[in-house]
Amino acid sequence: MEERARSAAEASRAKSGDSGAIQRNYVTPGLAGQPVSTVDNSKSFTPNLACRKTATLMEVLVQPGAGGDLASVSIARDSDLDGILDNRSTLGVPVSGICANGVISCAPGTWNQCRPFRWDIDQNHGIKLTEVDLPELAGCYCINNSCGANLAWGNLASVLRDLGGGMIGALTTADPRYGVAEAVIDGPVIRYVGAEATACTGAPALPQTAYRANPSAIQGDAFTASQTNPVFQAVLASPAGAGKVEQTRACTIEREVAVQSWTYDDIITASGPFEYVQSCGTDCRRYRIAGEGNCSATPPTYTALFRVLKPERIVSARITRIAGDDWVQARLNGQVIGYAGKRPWLGDGIPSGDCSVDLDPVNTTPIDMTSAFKAGDAEVAMRVRGGNGKRWGAVDVEVRVDTSCEQSERVVDLCSGYAADPACRLVDEDVDGVLTLRNGVATGLRPLPQTRLFGSAACTVSLTRPFFLRERRYRCAIDTASLPKPDMGRGAYIIDHSSETLLADRVRQSDGTFTTSTTGFSLPDRGSVPACEAICKTRAPKANNGVAPSGVVGSLQNAPTGTDIFYHSCDGANRCPAGPGEEVVSACGCLDDFPEAVVMMQSVRLAGADLVCTGTVR
Repeated sequence: MEERARSAAEASRAKSGDSGAIQRNYVTPGLAGQPVSTVDNSKSFTPNLACRKTATLMEVLVQPGAGGDLASVSIARDSDLDGILDNRSTLGVPVSGICANGVISCAPGTWNQCRPFRWDIDQNHGIKLTEVDLPELAGCYCINNSCGANLAWGNLASVLRDLGGGMIGALTTADPRYGVAEAVIDGPVIRYVGAEATACTGAPALPQTAYRANPSAIQGDAFTASQTNPVFQAVLASPAGAGKVEQTRACTIEREVAVQSWTYDDIITASGPFEYVQSCGTDCRRYRIAGEGNCSATPPTYTALFRVLKPERIVSARITRIAGDDWVQARLNGQVIGYAGKRPWLGDGIPSGDCSVDLDPVNTTPIDMTSAFKAGDAEVAMRVRGGNGKRWGAVDVEVRVDTSCEQSERVVDLCSGYAADPACRLVDEDVDGVLTLRNGVATGLRPLPQTRLFGSAACTVSLTRPFFLRERRYRCAIDTASLPKPDMGRGAYIIDHSSETLLADRVRQSDGTFTTSTTGFSLPDRGSVPACEAICKTRAPKANNGVAPSGVVGSLQNAPTGTDIFYHSCDGANRCPAGPGEEVVSACGCLDDFPEAVVMMQSVRLAGADLVCTGTVR
């Protein structure tokens, strides 16, 4: 049994052990209408996945020049998939650098006067170049003599793959019906075998291909189709359709910030016999309570009412001046707090002695009333004794308030219910425009703390917070029918009471009782298993010919040559299958380079944290 299992595993690995094997054994014959065999090659069949097939979809021929550039690039295409190369064109510029989606053309043999181009498709479905900015291209590197000698000829296979891959990418993006089955390199030529695999029609605008540009539309279309599909409705109404389903639920966690601006009149208002009201600042006012008195009658009382709307915003309230002819008394909420006269006047009666003698007494000692104003509404009154004219008694009141902006914030969590529900799981999360979770997998991105302005021009508050808005999507399992849950008691009994040499069991009888039993057994020899899959580590020199807006990377480094690292699975004889030009760094064995990988990833993460965003969204 073990030998048969090993043989099956080896056969499966030979068929699909890597991307090249899958391409060779399944993808290429499947799209090209060739036989596809089973893992053990005992059976085969010929699939028909495409409406029309072609031996060669596209052919690219390159000719390097004296300066190391690709002086000539010729493209031949089978535009109608009839097996004839009927569309031929030649690039009008030399190729000095190659990108994943375009090329860079410079003065031959140099990295001067460079112009970036992107692969595009014209109205006749022919491949063309469109001049763009370099940041619109990806994965660019230099191939001419300014970056090293003989780079194009020495790496012709990879140059052809990258050059042709960009063309195929533009072609399949413009018309997603095309499927590329195989790429064959023959000297300076690369040939692509392809097929039209999505529909038997000459029109590229098909409903099925529209989902590539808008994948989210497929969910709604599938639901609409299911409502009228008799097979789907029959399954849905059957017992197999009852049970649990998943629902997607969206929610937000939002930081709500409110900014309230205050004016003086929002905090306190006043009414009474004021001679005048003066401003002593945006947060301060002075009130003069004034009135006339006499010497023969009971001294008149003049009362001002201060209505305090926001007591907590009262900073200070005080009487700054009492003056009159001849006697003036100041009161707060009916209590005497000050006077002006040649003798004290602290009671409810009238002062004895002189009246109307033109002494004009003044008291400028401040009298604090802050605690009374902070307690709520307050009455400030004045009594006047004497005087031969009008307005001989006056009390000046000064009130200061706090008109600064008032900020309040709260976090409104509408996701707490889903987060606490064990039947729900988080699948997507967007934090202030940064996608941190996609399809249940963390993206590795984390938003930086943001600073935002709130309020109006008259009252602005700057806040820095870890986040302001989290948008989440949960998937929750919901019971659609009351199906009985399976009885897991028997399995639990077997696990809890069995050992490596004894199998215990418990069976429910028809009358509801249980019968237990034990049986001896032994496992066959499981054989020896290697501690790991033996691998080896190799390296090969590589020119640092990557391209950035500032120029070729190698020209900015002390050493223009770097090293590529490769890992290979060792063969049955424990030999390392090193590639051409590769040097073995670590022989076959159980290699553990995880710490090195962590250092590399951390370096990339820290470098990314230092990047500065441009002013343009790209």
